[in-house]
Amino acid sequence: MSSEAQPQTTAHATGVKEPDPKILVFCCNWCSYAGADLAGVSRLQMPPYFRTIRVMCSARVDPEFVLRAFQRGADGVLVAGCHPADCHYIGGNYRTRRRIALLKMLIQQFGFDPDRLRLEWVSAGEGEKFQKTIIEFTNTIKELGPSPMARGDE
Repeated sequence: MSSEAQPQTTAHATGVKEPDPKILVFCCNWCSYAGADLAGVSRLQMPPYFRTIRVMCSARVDPEFVLRAFQRGADGVLVAGCHPADCHYIGGNYRTRRRIALLKMLIQQFGFDPDRLRLEWVSAGEGEKFQKTIIEFTNTIKELGPSPMARGDE
């Protein structure tokens, strides 16, 4: 985000404006990214609050990437990979599952709600599942509110 860009806000019925959530989605190249693409070309409606980063495998998402995303103000991070036993790299998603479980414990120690980090399995043909996942995760992040890093509570 450039220094000139102003954060987007959403007005609520109470008249209070909250910043729009910032969600980072890591998608594996072989399944989840194709599922996201299918959702897009199918014109499935999704909240516009997420940015996608394509990685070759969900196991390539270094825990430091997730921590850095939170440090830089992401309100939520979603890691999407191939279904178990369908990984292009054989066992990458099993490593990812263990890493995300450990990361959830770690971010909780930093004062973050572990629900700000989510792991989901989405195949190339599951555009609707990708849409549903994005909608659910966005709603969860909106309920949690802005990141503690964004508020300066950390």
